[in-house]
Amino acid sequence: MSSTVALIPARAGSKGVPNKNIRMLGGYPLIGWSIAACKLAGSINRTILSTDSEEYAQIARGLGAEVPFLRPAEISGDSSTDYEFITHALDWLKCNGGEPDYIVHIRPTSPFRAPEVIDLAVKSFLEKPDATALRSVHPMSESAYKTFEIAPSGQLKRVASNGTELDPANNARQEFPTTFFANGYVDVLSTRFIRKMQRIHGDNVLPFITPAIDEIDTDDDFVKIEQNLQRNPEIVSQLFK
Repeated sequence: MSSTVALIPARAGSKGVPNKNIRMLGGYPLIGWSIAACKLAGSINRTILSTDSEEYAQIARGLGAEVPFLRPAEISGDSSTDYEFITHALDWLKCNGGEPDYIVHIRPTSPFRAPEVIDLAVKSFLEKPDATALRSVHPMSESAYKTFEIAPSGQLKRVASNGTELDPANNARQEFPTTFFANGYVDVLSTRFIRKMQRIHGDNVLPFITPAIDEIDTDDDFVKIEQNLQRNPEIVSQLFK
């Protein structure tokens, strides 16, 4: 039987919103929302927080997550990669009981998620054995094909176009392919693929389409998400029962 570990990254060094990951939202620290969703998801065997902070670790343990190690400072900076913290966790697990078959990467900056959607993502990935990973995405409100970049000669040009003629960008949006933003709802990763290819996503990534979701990167984002919660207070009781 396959094993699945939810891995929640929460370093302490956020500069945009200091201590963002433990800031209170609806009466709970931000990391608590992700922990609660993972604890309620039937597809997840263990919920582990990866942090460089003993303070964060104590808070997470009080909310029901495991924090069996602290992440080293050298992989906890602004330029540190997801691959680094994921393989650090896998290395620890390998030496302490064994690696899981799958990692569910859960970003705490996307607090409003349903456990059943996490379960559906895991199920979808397991049903596609050729997929290298699964990433959650939502449709962009405007196709990226209607956006611009600056050509080497200094003029505006349409993205994915070889010319600088802009008028075709005014065509109806229905004429353009739908494009997607990656979001923080849920990613499902294969330990076997990570170990073999030394990458986390690869070239055959299964899209998992979700509605547009609230994500927190700035103080303004926090204000907006608090307002959303005031309008929809039932969100709290759905996770914190």
